[in-house]
Amino acid sequence: MKVIVIGGAGHIGTYLVPMLVQKGFDTFVVTRGLNKPYVDHPAWNEVTHLIMDREKDADFIEKTVQVNADVVVDLINFDIKDTKVMVEALKRTKLSHYLYCSSIWAHGRAEVLPLDPNCIKKEGLDEYGSDKYASEMYLKEEFLQHQFPATIIMPGNISGPGWTIINPVGNQGFGVFQQIADGEEIYLPNFGMETLHHVHGEDVARLFYQAILHRDRSLGQSFHAVAKESMTLYGYAKAMYRYFNREPRIKFLSWENWCAYTDDEKEIDVTYHHIARSGFFSIENAQKLIDYTPKYTPLETVEAAVKSYVERGIIKIEE
Repeated sequence: MKVIVIGGAGHIGTYLVPMLVQKGFDTFVVTRGLNKPYVDHPAWNEVTHLIMDREKDADFIEKTVQVNADVVVDLINFDIKDTKVMVEALKRTKLSHYLYCSSIWAHGRAEVLPLDPNCIKKEGLDEYGSDKYASEMYLKEEFLQHQFPATIIMPGNISGPGWTIINPVGNQGFGVFQQIADGEEIYLPNFGMETLHHVHGEDVARLFYQAILHRDRSLGQSFHAVAKESMTLYGYAKAMYRYFNREPRIKFLSWENWCAYTDDEKEIDVTYHHIARSGFFSIENAQKLIDYTPKYTPLETVEAAVKSYVERGIIKIEE
């Protein structure tokens, strides 16, 4: 079978493409040619590379259609308009499976936990999440009314070596990690009970792979690509103090005071959009239908990423 992975050199494709090649798929990888995979693998010598830019190449869709793939894995689709154009174009091909990369952010605010990936989602918090959800609803309607062979995968906070991960205060700054490594005091917003959902890129890739292998059971379904558990900000911070062999020094500030203390509009905005969602995301249907078993816990994923920070000199450890 022929498979095309759109956005194949990112943190999901890094692990997914070798899985597909080793399984015997004739694999095509679409990238902008800017990045190499995060982890080298000999399988990359066996793929067909297509250098295209979805936003800049007017013939992007047509070149994708010309591959005439059995399976299309779409990892970089962020706009409902792109989803509709892609679906209509793929109807002209021999497509048997379209896998769309959504996000747990499609959920917006949770009302009941754990969240079911196939539930009706409410109160989108930003354009990104709202567009992802709109694409989900469109694909499910196409599946139900026209048998378009769609599956939706919803990753959590994709993390791992080489990735800029979400930190214990809910944004992507490196400073809090350095403070912890230095044994300094840190401040968490509220009571530190909001949750984060770090998932290793390899586990997200594994869910895509399992959905492809179990096509008939995955069609028309949404699946959460997360670990079995989540971490609170407080638990995450404590784990990082342990990682650096420091005594935890954690205090709490109300949201307003924490914003004033942080005094960085971008970091505050990122934190807000992570902790306002929080939640807990069920993987029950992925376990039952397509035999998904995460390899990494959130803590193992975070520790691998932080180890990479240290190795690259982003976090400095005093001898």
